[in-house]
Amino acid sequence: MGYNEQLAQQIRAQLADRNDVEEKKMFRGITFMVGGKMCVCVTGQDLMCRIDPSIQEELIQKEGCRKMVMRGREYNGYVLVAGEVLKNANDIAYWVGLCLDFNRYAIASKKRRK
Repeated sequence: MGYNEQLAQQIRAQLADRNDVEEKKMFRGITFMVGGKMCVCVTGQDLMCRIDPSIQEELIQKEGCRKMVMRGREYNGYVLVAGEVLKNANDIAYWVGLCLDFNRYAIASKKRRK
């Protein structure tokens, strides 16, 4: 199954003014690395967001947002947002903004550190 290319294009538009964005194919989709750190990903029809873990419980109360679970393990600081609730550029900007806010404090994975 591919990823939602239209959603990916909208993410690119949100990040267009940055010069530290790199795209990588991962998580069965396209991941946007910002400053060498995983920031936001389009996977299937959904948006995977790396967010401040301290606001995760609040965010999963929002329509279409759920904890990210992979191989039976919940990942703190990551949420999935259903593509169907991302109805316009403002919706996408909200989630990308949360990802960028946390990206300043996020630590790059050991594989990415140089």
